[in-house]
Amino acid sequence: MRLLFAVPMLLFVLASAGHAEDAVTRTHALAEFSTPKHGAGFARFDYVDPAAPKGGAVVMAEPGSFDSLNPIILRGQVPRSLDIVSETLFTGSGDELDVVYGLLAESAEYPADKSWVVFTLRPEARFHDGHPVTAADFVFGWKAIEQHGRPFLKSFLEDIAAVEALDEHRLKVSFKGSGEMKPLIRAAGILAPVPEHWWTAEGRDISKTTLEPPLTSGPYRVKAVDPGRSITYERVPDYWGRDLPPNVGQNNFDTIRSDFYRDDDVMFEAFKGGAYDFRQENRAQRWTSGYDIPQVKDGRIEKRAIANERPFGAQGIRFNMRRPQFADPRVRLALSYLYDFEWLQKNILYGQYRRVKSNFPNSDFGAGGPPTPAELAILEKYRGRVPEEVFTTAYDPPVTDGSGNNRDNVRKAMALFREAGFQTRDNKLVDAKTGRQLRIEFLDDSQSMVRVMQPYVTALQRVGIDASIRIVDSAQHQARTDDFDFDAVMVFFNFFPPPGTEQRSYFGSAAADVKGSANYAGIKDPVVDALIEEVVAAKDLETLQATSRALDRVLLWQHAMIPQWYNDQTWIAYWTKFGWPERKPRYEVGFPSTWWSKEAAR
Repeated sequence: MRLLFAVPMLLFVLASAGHAEDAVTRTHALAEFSTPKHGAGFARFDYVDPAAPKGGAVVMAEPGSFDSLNPIILRGQVPRSLDIVSETLFTGSGDELDVVYGLLAESAEYPADKSWVVFTLRPEARFHDGHPVTAADFVFGWKAIEQHGRPFLKSFLEDIAAVEALDEHRLKVSFKGSGEMKPLIRAAGILAPVPEHWWTAEGRDISKTTLEPPLTSGPYRVKAVDPGRSITYERVPDYWGRDLPPNVGQNNFDTIRSDFYRDDDVMFEAFKGGAYDFRQENRAQRWTSGYDIPQVKDGRIEKRAIANERPFGAQGIRFNMRRPQFADPRVRLALSYLYDFEWLQKNILYGQYRRVKSNFPNSDFGAGGPPTPAELAILEKYRGRVPEEVFTTAYDPPVTDGSGNNRDNVRKAMALFREAGFQTRDNKLVDAKTGRQLRIEFLDDSQSMVRVMQPYVTALQRVGIDASIRIVDSAQHQARTDDFDFDAVMVFFNFFPPPGTEQRSYFGSAAADVKGSANYAGIKDPVVDALIEEVVAAKDLETLQATSRALDRVLLWQHAMIPQWYNDQTWIAYWTKFGWPERKPRYEVGFPSTWWSKEAAR
């Protein structure tokens, strides 16, 4: 699926394919560090079945709720599935992490200094009301992002200086700097047309939430909305781009419905009962034993574990360093010593996961082992401004033997607390100066997280910390995290390889106090800021990898996160009513985009 005004996972590369004329390159595909697999005039992606039948229906499920269909603004919750109704200038390939191909645009032209790019739109592109997609619609969408866009969305586009319509079918994007590929690529993969004629009709306000189905141009449109409960999409039979190479063999279901569940256990029971058709499992206990049911044994439901080669973002507990009790890195390290991952892995996670040891796990951009000479060369200018371990020691989170006896780490934690000015009084860990007990409330929106967090909370309580878990609904969780109104929160960071300007929103000082940014920990560090800019400015893959690893090391040794886990497999279960191509895309499952209904195949 594509993301509406969000960054598709597979997008950041600029191809040199094309021809130069007056120092201007024109190309059908964009790639930064590699050569696109498919040349100009390609027929389809390799992982699709061009004869896939159209028809049938599929029902999916999403956690939480939704109260808006406006994906631009910060306010409101938007269905994750809404991306299927829209499209961007270029789109990703599931076989390539770093390549995008023309979709709404048939080509991109840029000069040698990459200070601008001109996209030529396909003249046949249409919105669902038949109105042509024009360059002016992209300008309108860009202005809406500038004025009302979510901070995280803006972080991907902050290098854009201007977006202008040269004529009806040519869109020019100019950049604040020059010589860099990433801003060009991100413009191609993020900017989408927003129909000005529709939004300005009847007094619609793009700065407000709305549940009115938006007018878009993609392969599906919104058919029905049951606010907070379900949203139904229908395939557009006369979709303008149905025969384009990136779309061949895809978008096969006539209808796609997404139902919403506030409780994960209820959602799983609904799946077993046939209320929806496809599930991606994220709980090891359930994957290990929860599918020992008649529906699986008799073949009505199939479960598959698929090797996952996609780079991950880090999952971890992020401490809100805006709050004084977490300002001291010794306190944060002490809290890490009290987190017994090995016991959790053995007793609750069924040994199914890998420990996160980087902000960029499962990728070539995260630190691992001691720093390399290339990393040391980058870090040397910051010596004295970062912990000495950054230069000498491979980062590993505290470990235990998994027995549940964590005494050694508890002793280390208590020593660090004492160094940071805490002491035990009446079985409470208190600030020696104020007498105030150390308090931590872990905020989450899923009851299923209680069983994996409660052992840690209990460990904290044993040493005198006032620790608790607060479960709120998804709307309140979003509002509180947007406002940084929490002590600690479990966060999974999306990773859009290769790393770039979004790191400013994750870790940059300027984002620390911007409502709705992704800098949950409140990191304000000039060294981190400088390294982020080096990441953004990297001009070759080797430099980018070394710089992102250097950034990773500095972040890890701040102890702003307790690293948790990731899964190098994707666990899926589905009712056996579908067909799929002979092979899946390398970096995706391919559902529902390349799958089809067996009923339609009859």
